[in-house]
Amino acid sequence: MRLVLGAVVAYLIGAIPIGFVIARAFGIADIRRHGSGAIGATNVLRTAGKTPAILTLVGDVAKGAVAVSVGGYVAGVTPAGPALAAVAAVVGNCWSVFLGFRGGKGVATGLGAMLRLVPWAIVPAAIVFVAVVATTRYVSLGSLLGAVGVPVVALVLGYPGVSVAAAGVVALVIVARHHENITRLLSGTENRVGRRAKAA
Repeated sequence: MRLVLGAVVAYLIGAIPIGFVIARAFGIADIRRHGSGAIGATNVLRTAGKTPAILTLVGDVAKGAVAVSVGGYVAGVTPAGPALAAVAAVVGNCWSVFLGFRGGKGVATGLGAMLRLVPWAIVPAAIVFVAVVATTRYVSLGSLLGAVGVPVVALVLGYPGVSVAAAGVVALVIVARHHENITRLLSGTENRVGRRAKAA
């Protein structure tokens, strides 16, 4: 029962629509009607600018980390608690109950969750992300490669199986949420970072 309660708490924390709230504070009535329609930092950057994007990024990473900490605490002393909380937080971000089960793509919230769950596995993934974005200017490609790399590195580093499994599920969610980006990447029409967004 405590495990389920911890997951619910983590979901609700992850579901807090940071980007939506910040974009609105900076004059964007509904970020979902602009650009990609997502509420993450990348779409906020293209739509509202650097400052709200940075605030969104920090907020999403923070809520992922807090969700794992609080959800794991509520779940009790069990390795499955933080792992389930990490997945629940990302699910909350992607399908927020506060936004009619719409939301972001899980990257920043997933980063925060993984920083609590498998911190050392983030280092190589972050290097890949930075290198890919710097050379291609495709944030989506860097996010996908980084996300997929986390469970692989976590496995190599010997993290508990339940943590590796959670990282794998988070990676799958992120890939699924990027299905439109993947289509555009394959067709050569994906937006590069730095371009301003048009209304959706």
